[in-house]
Formats: sequence, C-alpha cells, structure tokens
Amino acid sequence: MNPYLITEPTVISFSGGRTSAYMLYKVLEANNGLPKDGIVCFANTGKEEEATLKFVNDCSIHWDVPISWVEYRDAEIKFELVTYETASRNGEPFEALIRKRGIVPNPRNKSCTAELKIRAVSRYIKSIGWTEWQSLVGIRADEMHRAIRLKGDSKGEKPYCPLAKDNVTKEIVGEFWRNQSFDLELPNINGVTPLGNCDLCYLKAEGKIKSIIQQNPEKAIWWAKMEQLALEISGPGNGALFRIDRPSYSQLIKNNASQLSLLTDDAIECFCGD
Repeated sequence: MNPYLITEPTVISFSGGRTSAYMLYKVLEANNGLPKDGIVCFANTGKEEEATLKFVNDCSIHWDVPISWVEYRDAEIKFELVTYETASRNGEPFEALIRKRGIVPNPRNKSCTAELKIRAVSRYIKSIGWTEWQSLVGIRADEMHRAIRLKGDSKGEKPYCPLAKDNVTKEIVGEFWRNQSFDLELPNINGVTPLGNCDLCYLKAEGKIKSIIQQNPEKAIWWAKMEQLALEISGPGNGALFRIDRPSYSQLIKNNASQLSLLTDDAIECFCGD
C-alpha cells in the first residue's frame, strides 16, 4: 500500500521545512490532491524566519492546497487561525506562553514545541469535531531514532511517519527540491537548514547560534528580552534561562563582537521538524 495514501481523518503536519513539504507533495501525489479527510496544518510561533512563512505560502499556491495556519493564544480558546498575511512575525504567541508560565522553555521542558505547535494543532482539530485522527509527521528514514520516540500528544491521535516507511533520506529530499520551480530560501548545508524552525532556537548548537548572531545580531534581542521577562516574573533560578549550560542570550550579544564561531552539528533534537 502506498504509504502516503489517506484512508482516514488525517492531519498533515507541515513544519515549514523542506522535508515536511516533500511529505505534503507525496500525499497530494498519492491522493490526486488533498482528500476530504485530510487537513494540512502549519503551527506558527512567531519566531520562524520570513523565508519559512513565504515557503509555506508558496507551497499552498504552487500545489493548490489549503493550509491551516494555527497560532497559540493565552485565552479561553487556546488557538487562533491566521493567514500568511496576518501571521505573527515578532514572537507574539511564544511571548504569550512565556508570560503565562513565567519561565522560558529549556531542553528538559520543551513547552514551546508542546504548546505552540503540537497542542495548538490538536485543539484546532478537536474544535472541528474530530475525536480520532492520524498525524503525518515529516521524519525521514535517516532519522529513525526520532520516529521510534514519537508519541501522540492527544487521546485519539495516531502519529505516522510515511517518509521513514518509504525509506526517504535527506539526499532524496534535497534532489527533489533541486528540480522544483521554487524552494525554501534558506541555506541547505548537507541536508540541514541551520536557519530553519525558530531563528535562534535554544536547541540549536551553540556554534550555530553564535554564527547566526554574527550575521544578524538583532535576532538575539528578542531571546534576551524573554530571558529578562522570565527573570522579572519568577526571579533567578526559576526558569529564567533557555539553557544553563551555555551563556545567556544577553551574554552572547555581548560576546558577539570578539568571538569567532563555526556551524556545528551538536544540536538537541525536537519535533518541530525540518
């Protein structure tokens, strides 16, 4: 059976990266378009690169597929549907979560992924009356360790990784995009997009973050402000740092002028996707 064929209510989780976009293409190819039981969702944190937002919109236009843009809200209804034009671009959903919790996320408590992405989408799906659904996640065959750990966040949700089942690797994804009329306008370095997902995500390797700050110092300002916000709300030692094993974002800003850094691969994985 074609691993991309949809036979039940299904959410296609689109992270905004090349891999999940390739998965979406294969689903559309296998089903002659988006079937009535299929919904494509992109969860926006407000800290994605503008190129990512444009890429999501380009996929929708080029492939004639509706994509539901979902954002977290600290309100009675915990999500809101937005569009490419109205999507947050200054970290508003992310900041709302930090203000509510009084702490920033960290590698042991990835509340941003859980609340801003996974649960925001689940709440939207439940709001339209679905109680059971299959979630298609863009994890490749060369990321099998991630697929093994994948679990559904909501009762009735069944995660499924068709790319892993189809033995798709980053080389296959890269070759696909080299032959398309459009692409994600972010660098692809050996199948990895360092600027993908949230721009200075704390799960990225320290070397990558330093390199990004050297090229775009202004990107670190928001992250430093969020650590200061958590410090003001909850005090020191109560989740005011994204990482305790490396300098704060404020310190990284200060160190930027005098430090040289290289792109490295020692990042911590999350399930935001590529």
